[in-house]
Amino acid sequence: MHRFSFEQLFSALPSPHMVLDRDLNFVAVNEAYEAATMSTRDTLVGRNVFDVFPNEGEAGQRLRQSIHEVLRTGRPDTIAYIEYDIPRPAEAGGGLERRYWTAVHSPLRDAGGDVIYVLQNTVDITELVRLRAAASLPFEVIPGERELLERVREAEAAYQIANDQTREFARFFQQSPGMVALLHGPDHVFTFANDSYVRFAGGRSLVGLPLRDALPELRGQEILDLLDDVFRNGRVQIMRERRVQISVPGKPGLSERFVDYSLHPIRDRNGAVAGIFVQGTDRTDSVQALERQRLLLDELNHRVKNTLSTVQSLARRSFRATADREEAHRVFEARILALSNAHNLLADEHWRAADLEAVLRQELAVFADDRFDVSGRNMRLNPKATIAFAMIFHELSSNAMKYGALSMPNGRVAVGWRSAEGQLALTWSENGVAGEGTSMTPGFGMRMLERMVTGELEGGMDLDRRGDQLTWTFRMPLSDVEEPLQVSHD
Repeated sequence: MHRFSFEQLFSALPSPHMVLDRDLNFVAVNEAYEAATMSTRDTLVGRNVFDVFPNEGEAGQRLRQSIHEVLRTGRPDTIAYIEYDIPRPAEAGGGLERRYWTAVHSPLRDAGGDVIYVLQNTVDITELVRLRAAASLPFEVIPGERELLERVREAEAAYQIANDQTREFARFFQQSPGMVALLHGPDHVFTFANDSYVRFAGGRSLVGLPLRDALPELRGQEILDLLDDVFRNGRVQIMRERRVQISVPGKPGLSERFVDYSLHPIRDRNGAVAGIFVQGTDRTDSVQALERQRLLLDELNHRVKNTLSTVQSLARRSFRATADREEAHRVFEARILALSNAHNLLADEHWRAADLEAVLRQELAVFADDRFDVSGRNMRLNPKATIAFAMIFHELSSNAMKYGALSMPNGRVAVGWRSAEGQLALTWSENGVAGEGTSMTPGFGMRMLERMVTGELEGGMDLDRRGDQLTWTFRMPLSDVEEPLQVSHD
C-alpha cells in the first residue's frame, strides 16, 4: 500500500497551516498558508514571524501572547477573532491589507515530551467581515452572516476575559510560597507545577511527565503509595513532616527533606477520580532546627549536671581544706568565678569551642601584663577542654600568687604551647620563685590539677624545680583540641 509522507499530507491540507520553532521562526508552511498570506515558502521559512508580519499593536501582542502560552504550558490556545494586516506583494499594489482571522495554536513535542514547535491552523474570515461591511449588500441577502460574525467577536471577547482571569488565577498558584502541583491519570502525569515545587525538584522539567519518570528517586518511597491510594479510593491524604529523599542536580546522593503535604482527589463530571491536587510545604529547616534544639537541650542538661557536680566538689573540698572559714569562702568564690568565666566564653561561641589563649588571658586578667609571656599558635578547645583548662589555669595562677613567682616582686610567668606527635604540650614556667615552700602544696589544688589533666583531658603532667625556676609540663591528646589552618599571606 502506498504511504504518504508527512510533507505530502501537510502540503495537501485545505486550510492554512504553518509551524514555528521556539524562536518563532518559520519551519514549514503549506500551500494554503502561502495563498492566504500572499507569500511563498522561500520567503517565509527560516524567518521570524514578526519580521515577516510585523504588528506592534494589540493584535500583534495577542498573537505573540498566544504562541508563548503554548510554549510555556504545552496546551493549545485559540484566537477566535483577530484583525491583522499583512503585506501585499508589489505586483498586487504593495502596502498592507487588512485581514481577519481565526487561529488555533497547538504544541508539537519531541520524544522527551518537551514542546519544540508550535503548529498554527489559520482560518481567513476576511470575506465574511467584508460582506457584513458592504453597504450595498443587505444582511437579509446572506441570512445569519451578521449574527454569526457578532457571535465570533463576542466569543473572542469572552475568551480573552476568561483567559485573563485564568492567567491571573494561575499566577497566584505559580508564585505561591507553598508547593502546588496537578497530577492527571493513574500514572500521575504533571499538568502543572508551580515555582516552589520546581525549586524543590531541583529545577527539573516536570510538566507532561509521569511522576515516576520526572522524579525517579521517589520510587519505593511513601509518597507514591499514597498517591496510588488517593487515585484508587478517592480518599484525602494529609501528612505532617514526612521524610522525603530527593535528588538535587549537581549534588551527589539524595538530600533528606521533611515535608507537610496534602493529596486531594480531582473528579470528572461522572464522579470518577481523574487526577490529584497536591499541596506541600518544605519543613526541613524547622525540623532540623527542632532537632538541633533537642540535642542542645540534652547537651545542656548533661553539662548542667556536670557543672553542679563540679560545684559540689569545689564546695566540699574548699571548705574541708582549711579551718579558716573566711579564706575557704574566698577560695571557693574564686574557683566558681573561674568556672563562670569559662561558661561565658563558651556562651559567646554558642558552646562550640573557645580559644586556649582567651581562656588563659581571662584568668590572668587580674595581673599586670608585664609579668607574663604568652606564646603558642591559635588552638580551639571543645567545651569539656575549655572548662578543664579554666580550672587548671586558675589553680596555677592562684598557687603562683600565694607561693610562687607572682608572690615575689620580680617574679615572672611564661606560658607556651605547641602540638607535636598528636598531643598538645603546654608549659607553665615561673622564674624568680622563693627558695622555700615554692612547690605546689599538697591538697585540693594539686588534686584538682590531677583530676582535670589525667581525668578530664586523659593526659599527664610533670613538675620540675631547679633553683629559682619552677616548671609545670602538661601533655594531653589533641582529640579535644582543634588547630585551625594557618593561612599564608605570601
